[in-house]
Amino acid sequence: MGETEDPDEGDALVEYGIEDRPPLSRSILLGIQHYLTMIGANIAVPLILITALGGDSMPASAQAKFIGTFFVVSGIATLAQTTLGNRYPIVQGAPFSMLAPAIAILTAAPMLSGMAGWEAKLLFLQGAIITAGIAEVVIGYLGLVGKIREYLSPVVVAPVVALIGLSLFSTGDITSATNNWYLLGLTLFLIVVFSQYLDRVSRVFDLYPVLLGVVGAWLLAAIGSWFGVIPAGDPAAIDFSKLTAEQLVYVPYPFQWGMPRFELSFAIGMFAGVLASIIESFADYHAVARISGVGAPSKRRINHGIGMEGLANVFSGLMGTGGSTSYSENIGAIGLTGVASRFVVQIGAIAMLIVGVIPLFGRVIATIPGPIVGGLYIAMFGQIVAVGLSNLKYVDLDSSRNLFIIGIALFAGMAIPAYMGNIDAAATSMEISGFELFRQGLTDVPLVGSVLGTEMVSRTVYIIAGVHMAVGGIIAFILDNTVPGTRRERGLADWAEITEQDDQFSSAVERASERFGSERPPFSGD
Repeated sequence: MGETEDPDEGDALVEYGIEDRPPLSRSILLGIQHYLTMIGANIAVPLILITALGGDSMPASAQAKFIGTFFVVSGIATLAQTTLGNRYPIVQGAPFSMLAPAIAILTAAPMLSGMAGWEAKLLFLQGAIITAGIAEVVIGYLGLVGKIREYLSPVVVAPVVALIGLSLFSTGDITSATNNWYLLGLTLFLIVVFSQYLDRVSRVFDLYPVLLGVVGAWLLAAIGSWFGVIPAGDPAAIDFSKLTAEQLVYVPYPFQWGMPRFELSFAIGMFAGVLASIIESFADYHAVARISGVGAPSKRRINHGIGMEGLANVFSGLMGTGGSTSYSENIGAIGLTGVASRFVVQIGAIAMLIVGVIPLFGRVIATIPGPIVGGLYIAMFGQIVAVGLSNLKYVDLDSSRNLFIIGIALFAGMAIPAYMGNIDAAATSMEISGFELFRQGLTDVPLVGSVLGTEMVSRTVYIIAGVHMAVGGIIAFILDNTVPGTRRERGLADWAEITEQDDQFSSAVERASERFGSERPPFSGD
């Protein structure tokens, strides 16, 4: 067992440091705990996408495979990141930051002849994620994030990450007029009680509040549905027919849904989500370093992490899921348990691979009623908002400059996408698509309408303007780098003081080269 002290906060200790390897039996349990902390979020993304794909029009068997594939991608991406990427004990999972552009793409994707609607939509989503992922690979391994690190201050990071959570407040499972608020309230109540009131009573409540809350609410809904207390058709009812399994094991594989379709405007819109993911991961790397008791990440470690996330996104697109990014929930687990061991996270990744190839698990997840999902969303999305705002600890909040930038980024990041939503609503009554109505408006703009109204430009603006964190991030980035402000005022000075030196990080390729006496390879992330 090793103890490591945080140079930034002298009283912070971890029970197992990044390089420590607890006994295998203990590592298995600790690894599963890490994944249980983020399992809610990794389930939430595919459930939202299933709704956007058409819900029940997507067969139950396909839903189970879809959900299982998310876990497989998560496990492989985590192994790759912890071994070949930034080598932090950080879990990779389905990103909320790419969810908004994904939904926009699924809404605008055209139908393909001879193919079910949900299949066609998924193929266009795959193409967008693959293309955006390739761009992220280039950004990471060419060292672009490290080069522009001085321009990404906490003033930019905080509102972008906060908007990831805020953008999802209007999800149907939360705001639907026909929702079962009793079950939603029960789910949220259980999560709050376990995490905030009973966490000191038992370590179990401290580690698994989300899992216990969801399972508890699901069991009550299952009992009520089985005995007819909850009638069929009620949002809280559970359809047990979904539990029938056609096969015991299903191993996901690339192109399992078909050959991806590529559309430039979709790729650009998804790239907006990838940029938000990069900023979110940039903040996560600093958080996991601080909580693990080591210095803030160097630009080389950041570049390798972003490059690996790009490769994981390409892999995610090939497999047919919704992308991959670093998970803030896992960072919170390190703070709760004091376990920052990379080995533990890798053991958990292997466990997730095993779970992901069992379709019955995906079918069980598919039976979770919407109200339970809504209660889960409130807890998880609220946590993401809090993680984003926590970056403001480095910023001078007495500065009117900072308050103005953060405030306008948050407000515009909510307002402009809401405006785009109103365009979609108006278009429905006119029996045309929201994109066509938006495009008509751009065409009418004096002087530049002929350019703005083109297919590529108008669709790109339509998608980006509907992504909360893209709008907020662009506004914050421009203002923070044009409005005069000191480095300490913007939070950059505090970040620099706790940053590790570049020579303190070496990639897996470099370590292998040193072992065999080779020179340092090119494209090493500087």
